[in-house]
Amino acid sequence: MNPQVFESPPRWWSPMLNGFWWRFWYFLRRRIQHKVQRVVEIELRGLDNLQDAVKDGQGVLITANHSGHADPLVLYKAAERTGTGFYFMAAWQVFARENVLVRLILRQHGVFSVDREGTDMRAFRQGVDILQSGRNPLVIFPEGEVYHVNDKVMPFREGAAAIAMTAVKKAKRPVVCLPCGIKYQYVDDPTSELVELMGELEEQIMWRRRDDVPLTERIYRFAEGALSLKELEYLGHTQNGGLPERIKVLSEKILSGLEEFYEIRGDGANLPERVKAVRREAIKQLGEEREDLQEGARLALDDLFVVTQLFSYPGDYVAHKPTIERMAETLDKFEEDVFKVPTATVRGRRRTVVSFGKAVEVKRGEDKKSAIHTLTSLLEERVQGLLDGIVEGD
Repeated sequence: MNPQVFESPPRWWSPMLNGFWWRFWYFLRRRIQHKVQRVVEIELRGLDNLQDAVKDGQGVLITANHSGHADPLVLYKAAERTGTGFYFMAAWQVFARENVLVRLILRQHGVFSVDREGTDMRAFRQGVDILQSGRNPLVIFPEGEVYHVNDKVMPFREGAAAIAMTAVKKAKRPVVCLPCGIKYQYVDDPTSELVELMGELEEQIMWRRRDDVPLTERIYRFAEGALSLKELEYLGHTQNGGLPERIKVLSEKILSGLEEFYEIRGDGANLPERVKAVRREAIKQLGEEREDLQEGARLALDDLFVVTQLFSYPGDYVAHKPTIERMAETLDKFEEDVFKVPTATVRGRRRTVVSFGKAVEVKRGEDKKSAIHTLTSLLEERVQGLLDGIVEGD
């Protein structure tokens, strides 16, 4: 997981989508795609679903899984084929950590910022306006985080569906959600580089390299060791049982304690939404004058990051299907979490399949809250179905 700065955003960055400029930056996108993200092939499936919606003049919201940092790049391949740029909603931290030129390039590609932890009405209205009257599709990654679990859709947040439901109320045209599955597969076998990374990780926690042990087993030994350290830190003892159960218990212990402290009820909400609710309260306290409250808020935000880290490890992801992609994704997370790097190194050339599903028309409904929940669940299910339909190596 990538640690983020959580505070009140310094400003809001609006989109500056421009057909000339996003075409002008074509070779820059390709360079980053090939040299940094090492994506050498992009296959587009179901592109007619996107092209038909754009041709018919509909308001189009693309909801895609977000398993890697190359996702916006590969989606822009579809934009190039369709002949229309995309708008992207991105966390404000993406802009805050970049220089002026990169910020400008992002905005010229239609990217605008959102404060995911607060009620960001500027970003919300921007999304609604695009769907009501904009010519270009809007892309939102409802998972909200890069979890590095490409085969599994993590719980969708309801913000994307809320924007679509609000837009359709006064829209003079149909508004549709287009589910999109993005999956990466290795062209080159990265096993030797993954084994080397595994050795570096073992040495980092003062273990001996175990090159004589299969990589899958080493991954789980390392995960057990890291989890045990966190259990000792938060529980005072290690737990028995399998990794999924232990991760769940530890996450719940940390999160429920914070909810109790901030007097928040998380009944019925999924874990990312519960984390968001607590984080919002902690961020408020960062603005208090009292230093003890500020320090308490910083500690709470650190604990919430641990909860999110734990949530990103399903516990049986590799054991269930030990593909090279799943092992690489897990090691990517280890690299980011242990070595504190912004993004993991891509250790082999990859191909990507981008699959667009059939458009889901957004209907006007009386019970907006229920409709948002239903639409969110449907989109999450559709995206998972698209990923399941991308067979390894096909």
